[in-house]
This record gives sequence, structure tokens and C-alpha cells, in this order.
Amino acid sequence: MLAIRPAKHSSEQKCTPNILPCRVNHNGPVNASERYWEPTFEDDRTRTAYFRGRKLRGKVVQVPAGYRGVVMSSTDKLLPPKNNCDKPPRDFAMLHDERSVDDDEQPEEIGIIEEQASFEEIVTWGHEALPDPSTDPYVKGVEEWVAFAEQINSFPPLPNGGQGEGVEGEGP
Repeated sequence: MLAIRPAKHSSEQKCTPNILPCRVNHNGPVNASERYWEPTFEDDRTRTAYFRGRKLRGKVVQVPAGYRGVVMSSTDKLLPPKNNCDKPPRDFAMLHDERSVDDDEQPEEIGIIEEQASFEEIVTWGHEALPDPSTDPYVKGVEEWVAFAEQINSFPPLPNGGQGEGVEGEGP
């Protein structure tokens, strides 16, 4: 399990991640000059750039409303174990004298990942052509996965129109 530590900076850093269709054996910021990376912005929210002499076409993918894109970095730090104040003391008699199976288990270690920056859009690049939204895993991930996750994590509307007045047939 992982815990997210918010950015330490008072003014949050913003960025636009670029997903390139190649492997670059570097992970992190690059001090790239305009000589090496100068994308042009098109009117249809696409981009064109040249990387090592090869033409790339980029599609801008917005993070859906209500969500926030975050760049994280892993750490070797662990979240300190909290006191289990919500559990009764060991000498406290539990209902029917049942004890939780978890009472004798060691608490799970929780690692910490740190927020580095946030973003509102990503640019997914393809060789010579725009990435195909039906096959590109990053475009599909943002556009389809979020909608799917909302469906499985949302509650269906109540039969009485969502007023929360109880179950039909009950009441005074």
C-alpha cells in the first residue's frame, strides 16, 4: 500500500507530461534547449515536433473535470504506524467473545510516494501521425478508464428519485 505526500512547495509546480513513442534511457527533468525540442502548436489542439530528426505528431489529452493529474516519485520512506485507537483494548470483552483475525497480524507497511508536480493535460506523441485513440494506451487510459472507474465506483440512483426518504412500503 502507498500513501501520497503532497508537494512541499507552497506554490505547486505545473507541467505537461509528454509521452514519446520511443525509449529514452533517462527518467526526470531535461535541460532541453529549443534546438532539440520546439513543438509547434496547431489550431486543432495537436502538435508537431522533431526529435533526433524524426517527425512526431502529438495529441493533447485533457485530464477530465473533477480529476487532477499528478507526477509522483517513489521514496524509501515508510509511513509510521498509527495507534489503533479504533480497536478495543485486548482485555476488553468483545461481543460474543470473538476476536478479529487481524489482531495478531503485524501491521502492513505503508510506503510513501511524493507529489512533484501537477498537470491538466498530457501530450501523447506518434511517429509521423497522431496516435490512434482506439489503440493508444495513454489516450484510452484517460478517456475510457476514468469513465469506467466512475461507473463501477458510483451508486445507482435511488428508486424514489434520489430523495433518500427510505424504502418503499416503510414509514408511518
